[in-house]
Amino acid sequence: MSAERVVILGAAGRDFHVFNTAYRERPHARVVAFTAQQIPHIDQRRYPPELAGPGYPDGIPIVPEDTLEEVIARERVTRCVMAYSDVSHEYVMHLASRVAAAGPDFEIGGVARTMLKATKPVVAVCASRTGAGKSQTSRAVVNVLRNAGLRVSVVRHPMPYGDLLKQRVQRFETPADLDLHEVTIEEREDYEPHLRNGSVVFTGIDYAEVLRLAQRDGDVVLWDGGNNDFPFFAPDVYITVVDPHRAGHELTYHPGEINVRLADAVVVNKVDTADSRDVHQVIANVRSVNPQAAVLRAASPITVDDPSVLEGRRVLAIEDGPTLTHGGMTIGAAMIGARTAGAMELVDPRSYLVGELRETFDRYPDLGALLPAMGYGAQQVQDLEATLRNAAADGVEAIAVGTPIDLGAVVDIPLPYTRVRYELEVEGTPTLKDVLSPVLGDA
Repeated sequence: MSAERVVILGAAGRDFHVFNTAYRERPHARVVAFTAQQIPHIDQRRYPPELAGPGYPDGIPIVPEDTLEEVIARERVTRCVMAYSDVSHEYVMHLASRVAAAGPDFEIGGVARTMLKATKPVVAVCASRTGAGKSQTSRAVVNVLRNAGLRVSVVRHPMPYGDLLKQRVQRFETPADLDLHEVTIEEREDYEPHLRNGSVVFTGIDYAEVLRLAQRDGDVVLWDGGNNDFPFFAPDVYITVVDPHRAGHELTYHPGEINVRLADAVVVNKVDTADSRDVHQVIANVRSVNPQAAVLRAASPITVDDPSVLEGRRVLAIEDGPTLTHGGMTIGAAMIGARTAGAMELVDPRSYLVGELRETFDRYPDLGALLPAMGYGAQQVQDLEATLRNAAADGVEAIAVGTPIDLGAVVDIPLPYTRVRYELEVEGTPTLKDVLSPVLGDA
């Protein structure tokens, strides 16, 4: 039997996990390339032979997805495997059509093949879209488990954007570890709030080893998902967060719909700022595909550290990057917080953009009057700082920072700024404690 020749379509996350769990030891399949999409500067690398295994002494090339047809022809590819997240069903089928027209089969892997089995209970927090509120939900879940006397290991969805060998397994216990590992702003946004909450965070590329270490340290493993991907570990409690600000997306985005269909509990977040009609629509959509799921309503109340910094001023609102880019949000906590604080004007950043930030707005033209805190590398941080200097020179008076980190610690902000924060507050019943009963037991 001739070996099947495979391309894994990815974004430096699930793609490597799919290879590790489903293809590395598969004798009649040969992965000839990964493609890269969504995240800047993650192509033109190689998945190293030390991670790829003895069947791949030269490693595996990572190429831009826009060269897919060339790779298919050159490498005589017979199968392309979808392995990245937070794209519309329409986008998935356009990609499938590209693949089919070029000749190979197109595959969307099922959940069973890549979910690792844990020896400790696993709680998974996933979502219908990026920016729905996984992080604050995860922190709230950790607090419930911790209050019951359980030690919780937090495992984060991968973001290996640097040296892949160094990022095989990572453990973050203190903020100093973030500097040690030279994490990007996006990584910091996902790790730092957990560290502030007293959790240890594990992540990496080799999730069998990540799981082994997490199980050793904790009584419960908390899977904090990325984008709207489904978990790498088989969960004992499966929680999916949905966003009524994007009503309908819970059934029209991949693989978010999978999360909705598999959830034991669905958290309808942001009910305090969403239109009630959209809240009802989301609940109806959830119940149409998963009537057994418990449905929780939750608010994400927004607080401004120092409203006087924003009151009566021309304000630029900064939000976390992925929520605005492939998450497609046109509003955010910083915008809402600035308006609540009485900002005179929310300034559109487009006329101040520099370098790769300008390219980001070209790629995502529907971004609102918000500045994504893009920081996938040193150049993007420099471009962000230059953009803020341009804004200051043109009369912008203050910055509302809606990212979940202390952005001023990693970016030079040349204007008065204040942070805008939000945490999860479940309203009524059922509660998170109710949902977590299979793990809590008598605790």
